[in-house]
Amino acid sequence: MTAVATPSAPAPVRPPQRRIPSTSWLVPTTRLYWLLLLGLLIPLLTALVPKIGVGLGWGLLLLYDLLLLAIAIVDFRRAKAWQFQLRRECEPRLSIGRDNLIRLQIAVPAGPKGVKSAQLNLREYLPQDWRLDRSELEGIIKPQTSLELTYHVFPPRRGKFAWQGLDLRLQSPWGLVWRCWHETVVTEVEVYPDLIGLRSLSVRLSLESAGSLRRRRQTLGGTEFSELRDYSLGDDLRLLDWKATARRGRPLIRLMEPERDQPLIILLDRGRLMTATVAGLKRFDWGLNATLALAMAGLRRGDRVGVCIFDHQIQTWIAPQSGQSHLSRIMGQVYQVEPVLTESDYIGTVSTLLSQYTRRALVVLLTDIVDATASAELLAAMGRLTPRFLPFCVAFRDPQVDAIAHRPLSLTPAHPDDQVQLLYEQAVALDLIRQRNLAFAQLKQRGVLVLDAPANAISEQLVDRYLLLKARNRI
Repeated sequence: MTAVATPSAPAPVRPPQRRIPSTSWLVPTTRLYWLLLLGLLIPLLTALVPKIGVGLGWGLLLLYDLLLLAIAIVDFRRAKAWQFQLRRECEPRLSIGRDNLIRLQIAVPAGPKGVKSAQLNLREYLPQDWRLDRSELEGIIKPQTSLELTYHVFPPRRGKFAWQGLDLRLQSPWGLVWRCWHETVVTEVEVYPDLIGLRSLSVRLSLESAGSLRRRRQTLGGTEFSELRDYSLGDDLRLLDWKATARRGRPLIRLMEPERDQPLIILLDRGRLMTATVAGLKRFDWGLNATLALAMAGLRRGDRVGVCIFDHQIQTWIAPQSGQSHLSRIMGQVYQVEPVLTESDYIGTVSTLLSQYTRRALVVLLTDIVDATASAELLAAMGRLTPRFLPFCVAFRDPQVDAIAHRPLSLTPAHPDDQVQLLYEQAVALDLIRQRNLAFAQLKQRGVLVLDAPANAISEQLVDRYLLLKARNRI
């Protein structure tokens, strides 16, 4: 089995970087503070000794502190003898809404004489709003060795970004001070839709096509002949090919697969409702990830896929085509599209589709639904698609609303006002879910297929529903 890589996920390369040396500064460690506090015992002890004045004790304390500070400065200068070569490695194209792996390579050519190891702490300067799975990186460095630190970043936006650098803090040989400085190691990356998810989906579809999941395909069925194989206990007897069985002298069954070269049109809303943030990303970004995943599944199943992105008018239209190269064209045209604070014209978009496309197709609309009243235009537009098309409405549910609606309430709250607030929030969440369900019920009455799933799980569930529709010959 050979897995086909996604067109938009090239092999990892080293991003362009440059290193600009910077000055360092001294920060005392906890050990130095304790040693300074220990010096306070000197005047206390001298006060207990007869014929020794208190002034002598304070003078000895001053000398002790000066000596300790001088040793700390020497210790700091020894720490500056460490030499570093820093390099940050990652994919040139990161995936939005995913934990992307980053590797920080630290080469240590040399260190202070007689020092075998030292503790190094690092803090990344990420682009704005990016999240890091570890607040601080740390490791032990040794002379003439290298150290690799790994972590993950979560980019919430698409586009081009550059790291601002990182702060380093190195413990001195005697542990009295930290040597702190900033390294400007520039790494430029582009954040794309969910390439990690597309690669995983590509492997899954390849396994199914190669027969590793043949049992699933046999269960779902299809209308086009795929291949013959030997009969196994439990197979449907209706699939027996009697002519082939008679020719070869052993029972053979016919494996069927869904029909190919069928139209699949994806309508992606980029209007006001899609600008809201759900589970760390805008609804539009979740919708774009789902669009690309569904497009890949359709192209891998031999269908012709078209994509339309709209708000108050159609902004992007990609005519239905087949072939794996079509996914690259889709990616190139939708990569930089962003949602806008404009009301979407569902009826206008559907009317344009009805006037320009006459062949029966599966039309998938990715948007959000509030209630039957606020989404009346959406309900009317989806109803107009039947019976010529098979309409499929996909909505992005907020996991936080579900969590609030099903949150268990304490029977003995710490404060009555807190219990009232919790009850109010839960009542609002339950009412929102009820209103959405009423709208979905009206869509189903009009012959519209519906998928209401958490935003962060929409891609996988949408692909599963599409494959199921293909297998059941609904398209």
